[in-house]
Formats: sequence, structure tokens, C-alpha cells
Amino acid sequence: MEILPLDSINQLASPNPDGSSPQTFEQLVITRGSLPSTTQDGYSVPSDSSWGCRVTGVIAIRNETKSRWERRAPLTPDLVRHLVHNQDVTVLVQPSARRVFHDKEYVRAGATMASDLGEASVIFGVKEIPPEKLQPKTTYVFFSHTVKGQPQNMPTLRRLMELECTLIDYEKVTDDQGRRLIFFGRFAGLAGMIDTLWTMGQRFLARGIKTPLSEIQPAHTYDSLEDARKALAKVSRSIADEGFPAEVVPVTIGIAGYGNVAKGAQEILADLPHRVITPDELRELDSSSTVSANCIYTTTFKEEDLVEPNDPQRPFDLQDYYNHPEGYRSKFLPFLPHLTVLVNANYWDERYPRLVTLDSLQDLHSNDGKPKLQVIGDLGCDIGGNVECTLKCTDPGDPVFTWNPATGEIASGTAGPGPAVLAVDFLPTELPREASEEFASTLSRFAADIGTADYSSSFENLNLPPEIKRAVIVHRGALTPDYRYLEDHLMP
Repeated sequence: MEILPLDSINQLASPNPDGSSPQTFEQLVITRGSLPSTTQDGYSVPSDSSWGCRVTGVIAIRNETKSRWERRAPLTPDLVRHLVHNQDVTVLVQPSARRVFHDKEYVRAGATMASDLGEASVIFGVKEIPPEKLQPKTTYVFFSHTVKGQPQNMPTLRRLMELECTLIDYEKVTDDQGRRLIFFGRFAGLAGMIDTLWTMGQRFLARGIKTPLSEIQPAHTYDSLEDARKALAKVSRSIADEGFPAEVVPVTIGIAGYGNVAKGAQEILADLPHRVITPDELRELDSSSTVSANCIYTTTFKEEDLVEPNDPQRPFDLQDYYNHPEGYRSKFLPFLPHLTVLVNANYWDERYPRLVTLDSLQDLHSNDGKPKLQVIGDLGCDIGGNVECTLKCTDPGDPVFTWNPATGEIASGTAGPGPAVLAVDFLPTELPREASEEFASTLSRFAADIGTADYSSSFENLNLPPEIKRAVIVHRGALTPDYRYLEDHLMP
């Protein structure tokens, strides 16, 4: 493979005067005399098709293709520099005009730009990879969203197995206590809360009410998290000095959850004048004569606030709830009438009671023609899941819809008879640089081991750190022992 000199690449990779994408991939890289290859089911592979054909220590960063909004990278130029110069790892990078790090930043770090990743033994990505983009006998590292048996991602899982690939999923990288180690959760909370506050301001405007929140913009419009926080500082002063109009006071925000996503959301709320109250205090707030118009009242809902045992004689037990969620039912409905905004930051799967059901929202609107609840920030974004009226996932270009409790229909925008629902399913990409830097910082302790492992060995002999080995869902085309339950989801 012959690569253009760095000066030439820098010239080609420089933005055009009109700000458009610089050059095509082929203009950035000239390949000559690369390894002979053959085509297998439309995929470029080295001519030796045995499992050991790929060169250990050659890794790649793929160009994200799921959405035009995706700008994150799993490996930053700084981490690439460390891998190339300190770990003797070769790094290939597919060019991208959208990625938050410019192609030439990777070149300067020592990476090789390559449109064909057929020589890589390991390919790192962020979001799901379409089945047709997979190449045989390759190790993939990305968020596959398959561990719940998600139907929309079973074709990718099935194709990985057909192509005898290995799949490592960031979501399942855990320590000995089962705690996740590699995640974007904090940035989902940061961006999600900024977007929820923006939605809140726009919702009030749709009702003809101007508030300090109308000055907030969506997270992706700011150049950085620092810039977003500067804007929030101005809003904070407006809330403290001018307050909210009487018709929306008290302004209340409830966050369901207390994990990394919730912590990110709390970070943003901490930048605004706020008072922390308990869920029980929330229910008494509307009748209080001492509420303030110059702050936001915030509360956090934990499991004991959300559910109760089906048997009223049994006390709530957190571990029992985790082990036997079918023995519990929701008790969240009494809190809904007292919230201006609900933020869902909880993990959910179908074993657990829902946080908000369609019936609960219909009851809310039937009992009160103009309920207090205006916005739901569904940061979990499970379609028809914890927030049942999340009927679709959105993107930053069209992030909000309203759910009509009378018809069950949804409509884009913040104006409508039901709650405005924010349901962006890849929120961290709205703060792409900081999110990628923090993610890569955590991944850095494992990246070299992932890149230099011998994947031709059996799963039992696969020499990976235990944290990473727990995340191997498929190895050489077969589900690993902890994930064989997915066979039931792969059946036609």
C-alpha cells in the first residue's frame, strides 16, 4: 500500500473554501500493490481465506453509516498515536466528512487512511453496522444492540455468525461486579437534558408563554459542552432575576433513575437555579403558598418510588425486584399530575413494569383538560417501552413529537394536545468531541489487547482481559456460552 505524503494528504484533506467535504477517500489515499484479494459474497477478503489470514495487530476505525448525524469516533487521534507509537499497532481509518475528528488528525497521529478495511483483523465502530457492510472472519467492536434480542438487529447478528466473525459489544464490558465500564451514558444525560430544556422552552412558546428557557438551543447547535454551559449561565441569570410566569409555577422536573445517564442530566440542572425535593414533597408542592418562580424544583425517582409488590403485605426489596420484576407493579401514576417535565433515564426491558403507560396519560388528560405535564424527555428511547407513548425514535433534525391522548397519533413538533416527547436515540453524538474523548479514555486500557489478540484460537483459549471476554457475544461465528439464549431470537 503506497500512501500519499503527509503534506499532500493535509492539502487534500483541508476543507474547501465553501466549507464542503474536502476530497473523496480515493483522493486521500492511493493504494498500489496491496495484498491480493478475492471476493466472497461481495466482500473483499485477503486471498488466504483460513481463519488466521488476517494480520494480528492491524485494527481499523470504520466510517459510521447509520445516520448522517453520527459524528462520534471510538478511538481518538490521541489514542491512535499511543497505539501506533507505543503498542506497535497498525491503525487504518476510513475517511469521513462527518466525523468530529478530521482525517488529517488521524494521519498526523500515525494512522493510514484506507477505504478497504479487508486487511484489518479488528474493526472498531460506534453504532450498529448493516449486514451488507460486514466482512468475513473479522472481529467487530461496536454497540450491536442485540443482547435483548432486538428484532431489528437480528439480521446483523445472523450475518456475523454466517461470516464466522467475532463480536465484542461495548455494552457488555463489565467488571467483576457486573458494572459497565465503557459507555456514553453521561453524555446521553448531558445532551438529553439540554434538549429537554430546549423542548420545554419551545413547548411553552407554543402555548404563547415566553420563559427564560426559550433562549436555550438544542445541544448539537453548540460548538462544545463549554459553549452550551455558557448559554445556560445566561439562562440561569434570567431565571434568578425574572423568574417563570405565574401560569407555569411551580416548574418541576422529575428524573427517573440515578445511573450515568441520570447523573449527566443532573449536571445540567445543577447549572440552573434549582431546589431538590423528595417525591413526596413534589405531591404537596402545588398546594404550597411558598413556591418560588425563580427556580426549578427537581426530584429523583428511585425504584421504591416507581413500583410496589403485587402483594400489599410484602415490603419492597430492591434485589427481589431485580430478580423477580414480574412480582411488582407500577405505582408512579400519582406523581404524574405534579410534574412539568418527566425525564426517563432508566434501563428497561419487557420484564419490568412501565414508567408511563398510554392508559396513565389518557387518564391524566381525561381528569384535567390541561394537565401540568408538558414534556417527556425519554433518554432511554425504547420504542413502546418504559415510556409507552414513545412510538418512534427521533434524530436531532426532528427531535420532538406530540402524542395525542384522544387519537393515539403522533405529530412532529411541540404543539399539540398531549405531551411533547423528546426521543433522540443517539444523544451523545450531539456532543461528539467530548463524548468521544471520554469514551476513548476508558477504552484505552483495553484497545491494544483487543487489537493484538489471536482470534483464531478457541473461545476458551482466547487471550483477552476478563472484562472484554465477558463482552464477546459471537466468536468465530458461534454464540458464546453466556449468549446462547439469543438462538431463540434468531429463529425465522
